[in-house]
Amino acid sequence: MVAVFVLIALVAVSLLVVVHWYVWRRLVRDVSAPDGLWRRVGTVLVVALPLVSVANMISSRAGAPFSVQRVLAWPGFMWLAMLLYLVLALLVGEVVRLVVRRARASAATSVPDAGAVGGPPARPKPDRPEPEPVSVPSEPSEPGSGRPEPSRRVFLARTLAVGATATAAATVGAGAYSVLNGPTLKHVTVPLPKLGRAAHGYRIAVVSDIHLGPILGKAHTQRIVNTINGAQPDLVAIVGDLVDGSVADLGPAAEPLRHLRSRHGSFFVTGNHEYFGDAAEWVDHLRELNVHPLENARRELPAFDLAGVNDVAGEDQGDGPDFKKALGDRDPGRASVLMAHQPVQIHEAVDHKVGLQLSGHTHGGQLWPGPYLAELANPTVAGLERYGDTQLYVTRGAGAWGPPVRVGADSDITIVRLASPEA
Repeated sequence: MVAVFVLIALVAVSLLVVVHWYVWRRLVRDVSAPDGLWRRVGTVLVVALPLVSVANMISSRAGAPFSVQRVLAWPGFMWLAMLLYLVLALLVGEVVRLVVRRARASAATSVPDAGAVGGPPARPKPDRPEPEPVSVPSEPSEPGSGRPEPSRRVFLARTLAVGATATAAATVGAGAYSVLNGPTLKHVTVPLPKLGRAAHGYRIAVVSDIHLGPILGKAHTQRIVNTINGAQPDLVAIVGDLVDGSVADLGPAAEPLRHLRSRHGSFFVTGNHEYFGDAAEWVDHLRELNVHPLENARRELPAFDLAGVNDVAGEDQGDGPDFKKALGDRDPGRASVLMAHQPVQIHEAVDHKVGLQLSGHTHGGQLWPGPYLAELANPTVAGLERYGDTQLYVTRGAGAWGPPVRVGADSDITIVRLASPEA
Protein backbone atom coordinates (compact mmCIF):
# COMPACT_ATOMS: atom_id res chain seq x y z
CA MET A 1 0.00 0.00 0.00
CA VAL A 2 2.81 2.39 0.89
CA ALA A 3 4.58 1.53 -2.36
CA VAL A 4 1.43 2.36 -4.36
CA PHE A 5 1.09 5.70 -2.56
CA VAL A 6 4.75 6.54 -3.25
CA LEU A 7 4.33 5.62 -6.92
CA ILE A 8 1.24 7.81 -7.27
CA ALA A 9 3.05 10.68 -5.53
CA LEU A 10 6.02 10.35 -7.89
CA VAL A 11 3.76 10.35 -10.95
CA ALA A 12 1.90 13.42 -9.67
CA VAL A 13 5.12 15.31 -8.94
CA SER A 14 6.58 14.36 -12.33
CA LEU A 15 3.45 15.57 -14.10
CA LEU A 16 3.53 18.82 -12.14
CA VAL A 17 7.16 19.40 -13.13
CA VAL A 18 6.52 18.69 -16.81
CA VAL A 19 3.48 20.98 -16.94
CA HIS A 20 5.34 23.84 -15.28
CA TRP A 21 8.31 23.37 -17.57
CA TYR A 22 5.95 23.70 -20.53
CA VAL A 23 4.36 26.84 -19.08
CA TRP A 24 7.81 28.33 -18.40
CA ARG A 25 8.91 27.57 -21.95
CA ARG A 26 5.92 29.22 -23.58
CA LEU A 27 5.34 32.14 -21.21
CA VAL A 28 8.92 32.96 -20.17
CA ARG A 29 11.66 31.49 -22.35
CA ASP A 30 10.06 32.02 -25.75
CA VAL A 31 9.10 35.64 -25.12
CA SER A 32 12.09 37.13 -23.29
CA ALA A 33 15.79 37.72 -23.68
CA PRO A 34 18.09 35.43 -21.69
CA ASP A 35 19.27 38.32 -19.50
CA GLY A 36 15.92 40.15 -19.39
CA LEU A 37 13.96 41.06 -16.27
CA TRP A 38 10.93 38.94 -17.27
CA ARG A 39 13.15 35.89 -17.70
CA ARG A 40 14.25 36.20 -14.06
CA VAL A 41 10.87 37.15 -12.61
CA GLY A 42 8.94 34.60 -14.63
CA THR A 43 11.30 31.81 -13.68
CA VAL A 44 10.92 32.63 -10.00
CA LEU A 45 7.11 32.61 -10.29
CA VAL A 46 7.00 29.29 -12.15
CA VAL A 47 9.03 27.74 -9.33
CA ALA A 48 7.38 29.50 -6.38
CA LEU A 49 3.69 29.13 -7.30
CA PRO A 50 3.63 25.32 -7.49
CA LEU A 51 5.56 25.16 -4.23
CA VAL A 52 2.84 27.28 -2.60
CA SER A 53 0.17 24.96 -4.04
CA VAL A 54 1.91 21.86 -2.71
CA ALA A 55 2.46 23.52 0.69
CA ASN A 56 -1.24 24.40 0.79
CA MET A 57 -2.32 20.80 0.20
CA ILE A 58 0.19 19.45 2.72
CA SER A 59 -0.79 21.99 5.39
CA SER A 60 -4.42 20.86 5.47
CA ARG A 61 -3.44 17.20 5.78
CA ALA A 62 -0.68 17.87 8.33
CA GLY A 63 -2.96 19.79 10.69
CA ALA A 64 -1.25 23.14 10.31
CA PRO A 65 -2.79 26.07 12.22
CA PHE A 66 -5.95 27.27 10.50
CA SER A 67 -4.45 30.75 10.08
CA VAL A 68 -1.60 29.23 8.06
CA GLN A 69 -4.06 27.26 5.92
CA ARG A 70 -5.98 30.44 5.14
CA VAL A 71 -2.81 32.26 4.07
CA LEU A 72 -1.80 29.45 1.72
CA ALA A 73 -5.25 28.56 0.38
CA TRP A 74 -5.97 31.52 -1.87
CA PRO A 75 -2.71 31.60 -3.88
CA GLY A 76 -2.29 27.82 -3.73
CA PHE A 77 -5.73 26.90 -5.04
CA MET A 78 -6.14 29.82 -7.45
CA TRP A 79 -2.85 28.97 -9.14
CA LEU A 80 -4.06 25.42 -9.78
CA ALA A 81 -7.17 26.77 -11.52
CA MET A 82 -5.08 29.28 -13.46
CA LEU A 83 -2.64 26.54 -14.44
CA LEU A 84 -5.42 24.38 -15.88
CA TYR A 85 -6.73 27.08 -18.20
CA LEU A 86 -3.26 28.38 -19.07
CA VAL A 87 -2.31 24.93 -20.32
CA LEU A 88 -5.56 24.52 -22.26
CA ALA A 89 -5.13 27.95 -23.87
CA LEU A 90 -1.47 27.27 -24.69
CA LEU A 91 -2.42 23.98 -26.33
CA VAL A 92 -4.81 25.90 -28.57
CA GLY A 93 -1.84 28.15 -29.30
CA GLU A 94 0.12 25.12 -30.48
CA VAL A 95 -2.51 24.61 -33.18
CA VAL A 96 -2.12 28.26 -34.20
CA ARG A 97 1.67 27.82 -34.41
CA LEU A 98 1.24 24.78 -36.62
CA VAL A 99 -1.14 26.62 -38.96
CA VAL A 100 1.24 29.61 -39.22
CA ARG A 101 4.25 27.36 -39.95
CA ARG A 102 2.39 25.52 -42.68
CA ALA A 103 1.17 28.78 -44.20
CA ARG A 104 4.72 30.12 -44.32
CA ALA A 105 6.04 26.89 -45.82
CA SER A 106 3.30 26.94 -48.44
CA ALA A 107 4.04 30.57 -49.31
CA ALA A 108 7.76 29.82 -49.66
CA THR A 109 7.20 26.92 -52.04
CA SER A 110 4.76 28.93 -54.19
CA VAL A 111 7.34 31.61 -55.20
CA PRO A 112 7.89 31.23 -59.01
CA ASP A 113 11.35 30.15 -60.22
CA ALA A 114 13.09 32.66 -62.48
CA GLY A 115 13.93 29.84 -64.90
CA ALA A 116 10.41 28.46 -65.02
CA VAL A 117 8.97 27.32 -68.38
CA GLY A 118 7.43 30.23 -70.26
CA GLY A 119 9.48 32.87 -68.49
CA PRO A 120 11.87 35.24 -70.27
CA PRO A 121 15.29 33.76 -71.04
CA ALA A 122 18.00 34.73 -68.60
CA ARG A 123 20.54 37.14 -70.06
CA PRO A 124 24.19 36.53 -69.40
CA LYS A 125 25.66 38.87 -66.84
CA PRO A 126 28.77 40.81 -67.82
CA ASP A 127 31.97 39.94 -66.05
CA ARG A 128 32.67 42.43 -63.32
CA PRO A 129 34.23 42.39 -59.88
CA GLU A 130 32.01 41.14 -57.05
CA PRO A 131 31.12 43.97 -54.63
CA GLU A 132 32.37 43.69 -51.10
CA PRO A 133 29.70 42.37 -48.69
CA VAL A 134 27.95 44.97 -46.63
CA SER A 135 27.29 44.27 -42.96
CA VAL A 136 23.50 44.19 -42.32
CA PRO A 137 21.90 43.69 -38.89
CA SER A 138 20.22 40.30 -38.50
CA GLU A 139 17.00 42.04 -37.51
CA PRO A 140 15.88 45.56 -38.51
CA SER A 141 15.66 48.18 -35.80
CA GLU A 142 12.55 49.87 -34.59
CA PRO A 143 12.49 53.45 -35.91
CA GLY A 144 14.03 55.80 -33.38
CA SER A 145 14.43 53.14 -30.70
CA GLY A 146 17.85 51.72 -31.35
CA ARG A 147 16.48 48.29 -30.30
CA PRO A 148 16.09 45.31 -32.62
CA GLU A 149 12.52 44.70 -33.80
CA PRO A 150 11.21 41.34 -32.57
CA SER A 151 11.26 38.65 -35.20
CA ARG A 152 8.02 37.20 -36.46
CA ARG A 153 8.62 34.10 -34.33
CA VAL A 154 9.03 36.12 -31.15
CA PHE A 155 6.08 38.31 -32.06
CA LEU A 156 3.88 35.25 -32.50
CA ALA A 157 5.13 33.74 -29.22
CA ARG A 158 4.36 36.95 -27.33
CA THR A 159 0.93 37.28 -28.93
CA LEU A 160 -0.01 33.72 -28.00
CA ALA A 161 1.40 34.11 -24.47
CA VAL A 162 -0.59 37.29 -23.82
CA GLY A 163 -3.72 35.77 -25.33
CA ALA A 164 -3.41 32.57 -23.27
CA THR A 165 -2.79 34.49 -20.04
CA ALA A 166 -5.70 36.86 -20.64
CA THR A 167 -8.05 33.99 -21.52
CA ALA A 168 -7.07 31.96 -18.45
CA ALA A 169 -7.33 34.98 -16.13
CA ALA A 170 -10.77 35.93 -17.46
CA THR A 171 -12.01 32.34 -17.18
CA VAL A 172 -10.78 31.90 -13.62
CA GLY A 173 -12.02 35.35 -12.59
CA ALA A 174 -15.52 34.68 -13.90
CA GLY A 175 -15.50 31.23 -12.29
CA ALA A 176 -14.48 32.66 -8.91
CA TYR A 177 -17.18 35.31 -9.11
CA SER A 178 -19.71 32.56 -9.80
CA VAL A 179 -18.80 30.80 -6.55
CA LEU A 180 -18.34 33.84 -4.32
CA ASN A 181 -21.58 35.41 -5.53
CA GLY A 182 -23.51 32.45 -4.14
CA PRO A 183 -25.44 29.54 -5.68
CA THR A 184 -28.37 29.95 -8.04
CA LEU A 185 -31.80 28.60 -7.13
CA LYS A 186 -33.09 25.85 -9.40
CA HIS A 187 -36.52 24.24 -9.51
CA VAL A 188 -37.34 20.69 -10.62
CA THR A 189 -40.57 18.70 -10.37
CA VAL A 190 -40.26 14.98 -9.59
CA PRO A 191 -43.25 12.60 -9.72
CA LEU A 192 -42.95 10.47 -6.58
CA PRO A 193 -44.68 7.06 -6.61
CA LYS A 194 -47.11 6.42 -3.72
CA LEU A 195 -47.17 10.09 -2.69
CA GLY A 196 -50.67 11.06 -1.56
CA ARG A 197 -52.71 13.78 -3.21
CA ALA A 198 -52.52 15.94 -0.07
CA ALA A 199 -48.72 16.14 -0.36
CA HIS A 200 -48.73 17.16 -4.03
CA GLY A 201 -46.33 20.11 -4.42
CA TYR A 202 -44.26 19.30 -1.31
CA ARG A 203 -40.99 21.27 -1.64
CA ILE A 204 -37.54 20.03 -0.54
CA ALA A 205 -34.53 22.38 -0.63
CA VAL A 206 -31.59 20.20 -1.66
CA VAL A 207 -28.12 21.57 -0.91
CA SER A 208 -24.82 19.73 -1.00
CA ASP A 209 -21.05 20.23 -1.16
CA ILE A 210 -20.96 23.54 0.69
CA HIS A 211 -17.29 22.86 1.57
CA LEU A 212 -16.71 25.32 4.37
CA GLY A 213 -12.95 25.68 4.79
CA PRO A 214 -10.05 28.13 4.64
CA ILE A 215 -11.67 30.07 1.77
CA LEU A 216 -15.45 29.63 2.02
CA GLY A 217 -16.62 30.71 5.45
CA LYS A 218 -19.48 32.26 7.38
CA ALA A 219 -20.50 34.73 4.66
CA HIS A 220 -20.83 31.84 2.21
CA THR A 221 -23.04 29.93 4.66
CA GLN A 222 -25.20 32.99 5.23
CA ARG A 223 -25.79 33.42 1.49
CA ILE A 224 -26.95 29.80 1.32
CA VAL A 225 -29.26 30.18 4.32
CA ASN A 226 -30.76 33.37 2.88
CA THR A 227 -31.42 31.67 -0.46
CA ILE A 228 -33.08 28.66 1.16
CA ASN A 229 -35.19 30.67 3.57
CA GLY A 230 -36.31 32.95 0.74
CA ALA A 231 -37.67 29.90 -1.10
CA GLN A 232 -39.78 28.86 1.94
CA PRO A 233 -39.34 25.08 1.53
CA ASP A 234 -41.18 22.41 3.48
CA LEU A 235 -37.92 20.60 4.30
CA VAL A 236 -34.15 21.16 3.92
CA ALA A 237 -31.88 18.27 2.87
CA ILE A 238 -28.11 18.84 3.31
CA VAL A 239 -26.59 16.00 1.33
CA GLY A 240 -23.00 15.82 2.62
CA ASP A 241 -19.61 17.52 2.22
CA LEU A 242 -20.55 20.42 4.44
CA VAL A 243 -17.02 21.03 5.75
CA ASP A 244 -13.30 20.61 5.14
CA GLY A 245 -11.96 20.94 8.65
CA SER A 246 -12.69 20.69 12.34
CA VAL A 247 -15.47 22.13 14.49
CA ALA A 248 -12.86 24.19 16.33
CA ASP A 249 -11.84 25.93 13.10
CA LEU A 250 -15.13 25.99 11.20
CA GLY A 251 -17.81 25.98 13.88
CA PRO A 252 -18.34 29.76 13.52
CA ALA A 253 -18.60 29.39 9.73
CA ALA A 254 -21.43 26.86 10.14
CA GLU A 255 -23.32 28.95 12.70
CA PRO A 256 -25.82 30.48 10.22
CA LEU A 257 -27.28 26.99 9.64
CA ARG A 258 -29.03 27.49 12.98
CA HIS A 259 -31.34 29.95 11.21
CA LEU A 260 -32.58 27.64 8.46
CA ARG A 261 -36.36 27.73 8.34
CA SER A 262 -38.73 25.09 6.93
CA ARG A 263 -41.97 23.39 7.94
CA HIS A 264 -40.46 19.99 8.77
CA GLY A 265 -36.89 20.96 9.66
CA SER A 266 -33.38 20.47 8.29
CA PHE A 267 -31.67 17.09 7.81
CA PHE A 268 -28.09 16.04 7.09
CA VAL A 269 -26.12 13.03 5.88
CA THR A 270 -22.36 12.71 5.82
CA GLY A 271 -20.24 13.06 2.69
CA ASN A 272 -16.77 11.74 2.06
CA HIS A 273 -15.12 14.98 3.20
CA GLU A 274 -16.61 14.72 6.67
CA TYR A 275 -14.50 11.58 7.12
CA PHE A 276 -11.29 13.43 6.31
CA GLY A 277 -11.69 14.75 9.85
CA ASP A 278 -13.91 13.83 12.79
CA ALA A 279 -17.34 13.12 11.29
CA ALA A 280 -18.88 12.25 14.67
CA GLU A 281 -17.80 15.64 16.03
CA TRP A 282 -19.67 17.40 13.22
CA VAL A 283 -22.74 15.21 13.63
CA ASP A 284 -22.96 16.24 17.29
CA HIS A 285 -22.36 19.91 16.46
CA LEU A 286 -25.07 19.98 13.82
CA ARG A 287 -27.59 18.76 16.36
CA GLU A 288 -26.73 21.89 18.38
CA LEU A 289 -27.56 23.94 15.26
CA ASN A 290 -31.02 22.33 14.97
CA VAL A 291 -29.95 20.25 11.96
CA HIS A 292 -30.96 16.59 12.30
CA PRO A 293 -28.37 14.02 11.14
CA LEU A 294 -29.75 10.84 9.61
CA GLU A 295 -27.08 8.23 10.38
CA ASN A 296 -28.44 5.19 8.58
CA ALA A 297 -31.80 6.24 9.93
CA ARG A 298 -35.32 7.10 8.83
CA ARG A 299 -37.82 9.77 9.79
CA GLU A 300 -41.50 9.11 9.09
CA LEU A 301 -42.99 12.37 7.88
CA PRO A 302 -46.72 12.82 7.30
CA ALA A 303 -46.46 12.35 3.53
CA PHE A 304 -43.47 10.05 3.03
CA ASP A 305 -40.49 8.34 4.67
CA LEU A 306 -37.28 10.39 4.68
CA ALA A 307 -34.20 8.17 5.08
CA GLY A 308 -30.50 8.86 5.12
CA VAL A 309 -27.37 6.72 4.84
CA ASN A 310 -23.77 7.48 5.72
CA ASP A 311 -21.24 8.02 2.97
CA VAL A 312 -19.24 5.09 1.63
CA ALA A 313 -16.05 6.78 2.89
CA GLY A 314 -17.20 5.94 6.41
CA GLU A 315 -16.54 2.25 5.80
CA ASP A 316 -12.85 2.76 6.59
CA GLN A 317 -13.88 4.02 10.04
CA GLY A 318 -16.56 1.40 10.66
CA ASP A 319 -19.25 3.99 9.96
CA GLY A 320 -20.34 3.19 6.41
CA PRO A 321 -23.81 3.12 4.84
CA ASP A 322 -26.35 0.60 6.14
CA PHE A 323 -29.34 0.52 3.81
CA LYS A 324 -31.01 -2.30 5.70
CA LYS A 325 -30.95 -0.32 8.94
CA ALA A 326 -32.30 2.78 7.25
CA LEU A 327 -34.89 1.16 5.01
CA GLY A 328 -35.29 -2.49 5.91
CA ASP A 329 -38.37 -2.39 8.14
CA ARG A 330 -40.30 0.49 6.58
CA ASP A 331 -43.85 0.25 5.23
CA PRO A 332 -43.45 -0.46 1.48
CA GLY A 333 -46.80 1.18 0.84
CA ARG A 334 -45.46 4.62 1.74
CA ALA A 335 -43.55 6.97 -0.57
CA SER A 336 -39.83 7.25 0.18
CA VAL A 337 -37.03 9.75 -0.29
CA LEU A 338 -33.41 8.81 0.43
CA MET A 339 -30.55 11.18 1.19
CA ALA A 340 -27.22 9.65 0.07
CA HIS A 341 -24.17 11.76 -0.75
CA GLN A 342 -22.75 9.82 -3.70
CA PRO A 343 -24.73 8.98 -6.85
CA VAL A 344 -23.09 5.52 -6.96
CA GLN A 345 -25.30 4.57 -4.01
CA ILE A 346 -28.29 4.51 -6.37
CA HIS A 347 -27.94 0.78 -7.06
CA GLU A 348 -28.66 -0.18 -3.45
CA ALA A 349 -31.47 2.37 -3.39
CA VAL A 350 -33.03 0.54 -6.35
CA ASP A 351 -32.69 -2.78 -4.52
CA HIS A 352 -34.59 -1.27 -1.56
CA LYS A 353 -37.31 0.17 -3.83
CA VAL A 354 -36.68 3.81 -2.94
CA GLY A 355 -38.80 6.29 -4.88
CA LEU A 356 -36.26 9.14 -5.05
CA GLN A 357 -32.61 9.48 -4.07
CA LEU A 358 -31.10 12.93 -3.46
CA SER A 359 -27.31 13.19 -3.96
CA GLY A 360 -24.42 15.58 -4.59
CA HIS A 361 -20.68 14.82 -4.62
CA THR A 362 -19.94 15.44 -8.31
CA HIS A 363 -20.02 19.28 -8.29
CA GLY A 364 -21.27 18.81 -11.85
CA GLY A 365 -17.59 18.51 -12.75
CA GLN A 366 -16.83 21.99 -11.27
CA LEU A 367 -14.06 22.88 -13.74
CA TRP A 368 -14.48 22.17 -17.44
CA PRO A 369 -13.56 19.63 -18.83
CA GLY A 370 -14.27 18.07 -15.41
CA PRO A 371 -17.79 16.87 -16.35
CA TYR A 372 -16.30 14.36 -18.77
CA LEU A 373 -14.06 12.96 -16.02
CA ALA A 374 -16.92 12.91 -13.51
CA GLU A 375 -18.94 10.76 -15.91
CA LEU A 376 -16.32 8.02 -15.58
CA ALA A 377 -16.96 7.59 -11.85
CA ASN A 378 -20.63 8.53 -11.42
CA PRO A 379 -23.82 7.17 -12.99
CA THR A 380 -25.27 10.70 -13.07
CA VAL A 381 -23.18 13.89 -12.92
CA ALA A 382 -26.03 16.38 -12.52
CA GLY A 383 -29.78 16.53 -12.90
CA LEU A 384 -32.60 13.98 -12.79
CA GLU A 385 -32.42 10.43 -14.15
CA ARG A 386 -34.34 7.20 -13.64
CA TYR A 387 -32.87 3.84 -12.64
CA GLY A 388 -35.54 1.18 -12.79
CA ASP A 389 -38.36 2.36 -10.55
CA THR A 390 -36.07 4.73 -8.63
CA GLN A 391 -35.30 8.32 -9.60
CA LEU A 392 -31.98 10.00 -8.83
CA TYR A 393 -31.50 13.75 -8.54
CA VAL A 394 -27.92 15.06 -8.32
CA THR A 395 -27.28 18.68 -7.40
CA ARG A 396 -24.09 20.42 -8.55
CA GLY A 397 -23.53 21.65 -5.00
CA ALA A 398 -23.46 25.08 -3.42
CA GLY A 399 -19.72 25.51 -2.93
CA ALA A 400 -16.44 24.34 -4.42
CA TRP A 401 -13.60 22.09 -3.39
CA GLY A 402 -10.03 23.26 -3.92
CA PRO A 403 -10.09 26.37 -6.11
CA PRO A 404 -13.17 28.50 -5.35
CA VAL A 405 -13.84 28.47 -9.08
CA ARG A 406 -16.53 26.90 -11.26
CA VAL A 407 -16.43 26.80 -15.04
CA GLY A 408 -19.28 25.21 -16.98
CA ALA A 409 -20.93 23.91 -13.80
CA ASP A 410 -22.54 26.71 -11.80
CA SER A 411 -23.27 26.06 -8.13
CA ASP A 412 -26.89 25.58 -7.18
CA ILE A 413 -29.51 24.92 -4.54
CA THR A 414 -32.44 22.97 -5.92
CA ILE A 415 -36.05 23.12 -4.85
CA VAL A 416 -37.38 19.64 -5.61
CA ARG A 417 -41.15 19.77 -5.92
CA LEU A 418 -42.75 16.38 -5.34
CA ALA A 419 -45.70 15.53 -7.53
CA SER A 420 -48.36 13.00 -6.56
CA PRO A 421 -49.47 10.52 -9.22
CA GLU A 422 -53.00 11.02 -7.88
CA ALA A 423 -53.03 14.76 -8.55
